[in-house]
Amino acid sequence: MKNDHLINHPWLIGGFAIAVVIMLLLDLGVFNKKSHTISNKEALSWSIVWIALSMVFSGVVYWVLDKPYGITDNFAKYQAAYWIEKALSVDNLFVFILVFKFFKIPKEYQHKVLFWGILGALFFRAIFIFAGVELIKLTYITLPFLGIDPDTGEPRQLNVILFIFGIFLIIAGIKSWASDSEEEEGADMSKNIGVRLVHKFFKVTKDFHGDKFFTVENGVKMVTPLFVALAVIEITDLVFAVDSIPAIFAIAPDDPFILYTSNIFAILGLRSLYFLLANSMDMFSKLHYGLAIILAFIGIKMIIMPYYHFDSSISLAIIGSVLAISVIWSLLSNRKHKEA
Repeated sequence: MKNDHLINHPWLIGGFAIAVVIMLLLDLGVFNKKSHTISNKEALSWSIVWIALSMVFSGVVYWVLDKPYGITDNFAKYQAAYWIEKALSVDNLFVFILVFKFFKIPKEYQHKVLFWGILGALFFRAIFIFAGVELIKLTYITLPFLGIDPDTGEPRQLNVILFIFGIFLIIAGIKSWASDSEEEEGADMSKNIGVRLVHKFFKVTKDFHGDKFFTVENGVKMVTPLFVALAVIEITDLVFAVDSIPAIFAIAPDDPFILYTSNIFAILGLRSLYFLLANSMDMFSKLHYGLAIILAFIGIKMIIMPYYHFDSSISLAIIGSVLAISVIWSLLSNRKHKEA
């Protein structure tokens, strides 16, 4: 069985879609109907809920797509793609903190901005993933110097897109290792392309009007600073998707279902994770080193793919270990800093 679960199990798509819609409606329409400051307790509760729901779905993937065939391939791919996206998203959240700080967005309005920003991400990630999978299928080439695959007896094939992605991810890993958090904190968000686009097409108010994105002043329809922050966050997510989407293609380049569901479950929990992160940034002070190693590993994995294929379970173990070590390193470093 290879990627035919969309045909054999269409209810998987329906169940995924229904679960996401219900959770989003509960999130915005019930638990966050009124704008309020998200407490650590509430953020932790929602983080646990989203991660638990993601793990339950991964269990469904195993039970339906793997267990009948005595394999764990799809489960391992889902888990690896989920945790890669989750880890890279944490880096994205640091930028969100800077955006809200720069535009002085009140804490009680931040959840609404993140909610609509993530809805936009659901749409754009679908385009990137499904278009990317189709593009990858069209870019396999056979080169004489690659030789013959001893397992199949067929000529080895190089995928041009995955090879380019691999080089790109190695470069991104090097940049992540050398990133300067202090320099990022001083970034001028007013030069962001999202800000410039909003000011080009809309008039922007100086003051907030509650949690509204749009308002009317002196008979003129205008957008509020909340809308400007939303535009910057949406653009920021698109930029970060350039890193995260190629990274998960290394896990399952021909399986949009596994890639999209794991990706969406990972980013749906970002709002609650953001509020936890904003109050405990020291826990992730060394995370960029871990992300650098993960990006470089995935990039190398893509480049050597014609010669060697890492099993999904091995990739998952490496990614999980690197993330755990980087978090433990952050905690130990923070403890030493406080003692000093």
